[in-house]
Parts: sequence; structure tokens; C-alpha cells
Amino acid sequence: MKDERAIRLRFAASLATSLLLSLGSAPPVAAAPAPLGHAATKEKSHKSDKDEKATAPAVPAVETAPPYEPQLLRLSEMLGALAYLQDLCGHHHDGQIWRAKMAALIAAEAKTSLRKERLAGAFNRGFRGYALTYRLCTPNAQAIITRFLDESGKLAHDVAHRYGPG
Repeated sequence: MKDERAIRLRFAASLATSLLLSLGSAPPVAAAPAPLGHAATKEKSHKSDKDEKATAPAVPAVETAPPYEPQLLRLSEMLGALAYLQDLCGHHHDGQIWRAKMAALIAAEAKTSLRKERLAGAFNRGFRGYALTYRLCTPNAQAIITRFLDESGKLAHDVAHRYGPG
């Protein structure tokens, strides 16, 4: 049983890695405009109303999420849950592996701070949700680990093949 779990873990990790590598070359997300700072406000006060109208910026672009955003958020939640549960259940250093995978996912996908916050928030939700529920490793926690390893592998495979570079 332990060998089967190790095989599933390696399988899910390799699929998540292939997802990260394939999404790393995905088209970039439209960046949100930078907020105006205090210096920019001061600078505008010297201009006349006519100058401001002539140089007014266009309507800011809205950040558009990629079509696979829901799947990435779900994957992020599962990575957070796996990071907590595998450490809880004595899988030495497996939690750190999932944290590293999440960091790689954020590096590949989070082109804006808003996107980074969404992905990190999903990871933290998964981690904290199971930290509130599970204080000890139980058979149910082990079942969740197995289920999430399977689901995350399938999800990573689906996203990589469906949205990866053609």
C-alpha cells in the first residue's frame, strides 16, 4: 500500500511538473495598470484642465483570467491541502514538495499581483481548511490525500493537454 501511494505521489508530481512547464509558455495575462503614486498626483496639480483632458489615459484594461483559471485555483487548493495533510501524516518533506510546486506555479502563472494573490489565497484556503479540521492523521485524512493525488494528477494532465502549447 505504501508503494502504491509513493507511485501515485510521483505520478501526480510529474504531471504537475509537466503542467507547470507547458503553462510557462502560455500567453501572458493582461497586466493591470499601475496605480498612480503621490508624485503623479502632485505633478498633475501643475497642469491646467485643458492639458489634463488632452493627456487623459485611456480606460484601464481589465485583467482577464485565462480560460483554465478555475482549474488552477482548484489545483492550488489541493496543493495547500496536500502540503498540510502529508506533513500531518508523516510523509517526510512531502509538504515542502507541494509548497515548491505552488511557488513554481505562481512564478509561471502570476503575471500580476492580483493573480498571485488569487493563487496563493487558494493554496492557503486549502491548507487552513484542513488544518482546522484535522489535528491528527486519520484514515479519512489518508483517503483525502489519495483522492487529491489522483484528482490533481488528472487536473494537471487535462489542463496541460487542453490549454498547453499546441
